[in-house]
Amino acid sequence: MKSIDLGTIDLNLLVAFEALFEERSVTAAARRLYLGQPAMSAALGRLRSLFKDELFIRIGAKMEPTSKCKALAPGILLALQQIRQTIEFNRSFNPASSQRSFAIGSSDSVSYVLMPKLWEICQQTAPGINLRLMAFEKDNVKEMLEQGIIDVALGVFPNPPQQTSIEPLFQERFIGIARQGHPALIDGSISRETFVSLPHALFTMRRDATGEIDKLLARYHLQRRVALTISHALAIPEIVSKSNLVAAIPSRLAKSFISLCPLQIFEVPLETEPWTVSLLWSKLVDKDLANSWLRQTIKTVCQAI
Repeated sequence: MKSIDLGTIDLNLLVAFEALFEERSVTAAARRLYLGQPAMSAALGRLRSLFKDELFIRIGAKMEPTSKCKALAPGILLALQQIRQTIEFNRSFNPASSQRSFAIGSSDSVSYVLMPKLWEICQQTAPGINLRLMAFEKDNVKEMLEQGIIDVALGVFPNPPQQTSIEPLFQERFIGIARQGHPALIDGSISRETFVSLPHALFTMRRDATGEIDKLLARYHLQRRVALTISHALAIPEIVSKSNLVAAIPSRLAKSFISLCPLQIFEVPLETEPWTVSLLWSKLVDKDLANSWLRQTIKTVCQAI
């Protein structure tokens, strides 16, 4: 069946239909829509022509709907209600009553640092909100944001994709961790030579065994032994605390880990550069109130960590 070309129909007539159906009076419907009675009468005439039916017949003091009018009314009224709800959804967002689900693209290390405080704030200000944290590949982040698979992404984005907005959240740097009582850290510090000679655990999402520390060591023509690579950051503290492995990991993660396991932290004996963890989102949702609330909440959390 060929669909009706809505471009040929004045959809304001449906609003007039709703007012007439609910008021049962041309005068009252005109008053409700801030129209003159002649304009309302003209709208009724056009409605009759559109639906090829009288629609409303005067019986006594009221305009009573015909059987066809009664059949049309539920669909028209529901469609108008859905349109109003859609527009209202974009115009207002109340976190206190919202039951919306947000998807956040994040590594497990960033999630581990941010999530406890983020969830605490959500429970206080938006108890009905649901959060979905998921991993993402940077090569696909633009498409994931544009398609609404994730609402925002957290990470390091030196070259953010086109049509995205980015805002820095906090700076990170490498710090070393080792088990308490590690023989190489008797005084709490370590030389570069000793650091290189130890077996290392490397947290990486790639399939190789090379990290930023290895690139820095190469400047000094040094090479460490990466004895263990791990793609799950939360496996690091337990392994390191029960071995002679050492690891260089983000400082906030390291400071969280020492509360979980018998670990000690130390300064990496290299001139490491800090990096910035940023918030990334699609320009398509720049003005979306719900997305804006989520971004502001994440920024508030990052100011406190």
